[in-house]
Amino acid sequence: MLFNSLQFAIFFIIVFILYLCFNHKWQNRLLLIASCIFYGAWDWRFLSLIFISITTDYLCSLKIGTSPVHKKRKRLLILSVLVNLSILGFFKYFNFFSSSVSAFLGIFGLTIHPLLLKVAVPVGISFYTFKSMSYTFDVYAGKIEPTRDYLDYALFVSFFPQLLAGPIMRAQDLLPQISSRRKLSAACFWEGCYLIFWGLFQKIFIADNLAKIVYPVFTSHGPYYGAEVLTATYAFAFQIYCDFAGYSNIAIGIAKCMGFETTINFNLPYFATQPQEFWRRWHITLSMWLRDYIFVPISFAKRSWGSAGVAFALMATFLLCGLWHGAGWTYIVWGGFHGALLIMYMFLKPVLMKMPSPRNLFLKRAGFAMRMVFFFHLMCIGWLIFWSPSMRQAFNMLHSLVFSFTSSGINIKPVVLNIFSFTWLLVLVETVQFLKKDLMFIPKSNAVVQALFFAACCYLLAKWGVPSGSAAFIYYIF
Repeated sequence: MLFNSLQFAIFFIIVFILYLCFNHKWQNRLLLIASCIFYGAWDWRFLSLIFISITTDYLCSLKIGTSPVHKKRKRLLILSVLVNLSILGFFKYFNFFSSSVSAFLGIFGLTIHPLLLKVAVPVGISFYTFKSMSYTFDVYAGKIEPTRDYLDYALFVSFFPQLLAGPIMRAQDLLPQISSRRKLSAACFWEGCYLIFWGLFQKIFIADNLAKIVYPVFTSHGPYYGAEVLTATYAFAFQIYCDFAGYSNIAIGIAKCMGFETTINFNLPYFATQPQEFWRRWHITLSMWLRDYIFVPISFAKRSWGSAGVAFALMATFLLCGLWHGAGWTYIVWGGFHGALLIMYMFLKPVLMKMPSPRNLFLKRAGFAMRMVFFFHLMCIGWLIFWSPSMRQAFNMLHSLVFSFTSSGINIKPVVLNIFSFTWLLVLVETVQFLKKDLMFIPKSNAVVQALFFAACCYLLAKWGVPSGSAAFIYYIF
């Protein structure tokens, strides 16, 4: 059941009307049932996996919170982690690792025929697994008290706006909102409607139209031409951003309409000028999860190594981040690429901080713009690796950018104009948001600004239309 489908629109309208009719207790029960229906629409069988994670973490956390024996608490934490990672690893990574081992042994002339299971990867498994595990980690660390209400905890993990692709909210932020009565207001409802509309516009108009530029290049087997690769990479940088940020805006908007406040997941990431800032702006809830549960423990364990320990923790964290995204070497190399950027910046930062900053306001802004554009191109290199089907193709495409910067004969100019036509409103809106330092600038503005915004959206939709059919969100596969 896609957010960008008529089926979901009917589903949410029915749920929302019933939600308004019930008291707090039955609102929660309704949302839990709705979440099961929403996920079951993909495949009912995979509901059992969610409830195995929910039940395991609920019981383990309850025992961890009441047990005074440290060894017992640690064993329960390990049990929780093993159950969750075993499910995640089996369904998401078994085929990748078995085929990789087979290929490695083939180098030495050894032939094996591993059992390659052709099973569908449950949608959203990486997201709800991390969400559920964070609860157990926080209970173990004493950050929160375990809840005794199983149904409220089940709703926390399976809450349908966030179930398939986040944001990955923490129990300390979402569980109190579930257990307490929520207040609905016209202002929150209007902001929620704006976020849903803007998220759908980002996905259906921008991302899905850009996909028509991206896929012919990234799904071809070559030869590759640098000019075409560059335009497709630019298009993909905006496609994946609008696809994922669009999903997050819809999810936050749906939750806001029902009185929930959700952690933001994107905060103008392409305005970043260095890698650390980018990860404070891109997929924020995953970045915070990786920082708190992987980077901090590893860097603490390697604190005697000094800067080398921090570098090791950064690289380990981002290699795991790449693996979290999918079972493929391109994802792992992409994670290593970002880890290397962070390490490089860590060692260059003291030198950069000593460089004098221009006093002239124009020069200062021009310098910021140049750093932003330069860093955006570094991100584009990462996106090329990320979306390539194989490392061989990624290498060939990168090679074409340097040594074969030509086209196959097609006119590149209309393609560039199409990318501009699909993205200019996004760039304009986000520039104003950046200058105003307010992501909700549009719904808070006066009637004239809002009218101009919606008129521009309607104009673009009327001029270009939307691709036929409902395309799934990219991050559903992760």
